[in-house]
Amino acid sequence: MRRGPRNLITDVAGLRVGNAEDHRLKSGVTALLCDQPATAAVEVLGGAPGTRETDLLAPHNTVQHVDAIVLSGGSGFGLDAASGVQARLREEGRGFPVGPHRIPIVPAAILFDLMNGGDKDWGRYPPYRELGYAAAAKSAATFDLGTAGAGTGATTAGLKGGLGSASTVLANGPTIGALVAVNALGATTFGEKGHFWAAPFEKQDEFGGLGYPSAMPADPDQVRLKMRDRARPGANTTIAVIATDAELTKAEAKRLAISAHDGFARAIWPAHTAMDGDLVFALATGTGSRPVADDFIDLCAAAAATMARAIARGVYQAEAAAQDGVPTWRARFGSPKA
Repeated sequence: MRRGPRNLITDVAGLRVGNAEDHRLKSGVTALLCDQPATAAVEVLGGAPGTRETDLLAPHNTVQHVDAIVLSGGSGFGLDAASGVQARLREEGRGFPVGPHRIPIVPAAILFDLMNGGDKDWGRYPPYRELGYAAAAKSAATFDLGTAGAGTGATTAGLKGGLGSASTVLANGPTIGALVAVNALGATTFGEKGHFWAAPFEKQDEFGGLGYPSAMPADPDQVRLKMRDRARPGANTTIAVIATDAELTKAEAKRLAISAHDGFARAIWPAHTAMDGDLVFALATGTGSRPVADDFIDLCAAAAATMARAIARGVYQAEAAAQDGVPTWRARFGSPKA
């Protein structure tokens, strides 16, 4: 398996991503738009999620496809971002047809970044609807990682978080890509030199090329938590999308989302806590072939590895900003190699 040409989720044909952020607010929105409606599912394993339009993604429910997925900062206020993306898609004539009307289907998830040092005095209405519209309007095949979009104000245990992405091209043809906003209660590194938990899956020094330390720390299972004495439900969350060009049913997309959560477990310690809202959306554009049984197992394994890489890249690419409460990976451990 090799990484795609951009090493972004947009290596899956038919997907575009746009970011919009307010650095004074220290928050933002990431919108993933589908050129054609895509089969979708979701799996929530964190104990404190914040979502919109996730019930319709259940395999037994009527709507089969979505037009976009939104990841946003802002906690519950950030769910407004989906309305902005929906407005942009409505202008383009997109959406589920109901008589003379079209309703863009835009599931969304949020992370908590309200206590990160940004100015949240936004007045009567939060800015996320407008940020969502702006993110959708900027959607393209290339986009920024790290301190961008939904990752603008993200943090982890001891390090700044961020927006990450990665892709993998499988030997048997399909492409799989991950997009993630890393705002975890737990840590993505261990040891004293910035080694990432996701190191075994790294491709071409994409997050520093450090590998695992030698020798391993005596206590690699030590639990480090962000704001241990102030942890509250909804105060964290890693939210993500896993996408493929393979042709999948909604039930198979659900299994792909479940598999991608293994990437959380390989890249964050601990993951899926009662205080995180950890969630993965899955998209299948169907522009490629339909996998047989063994190929689908390979696809699910690649989903986990690609997600782990995307998580590490989000932290690795974060940039310092005023009022940060924690350092970036680069500030603490050195300049990037790639």
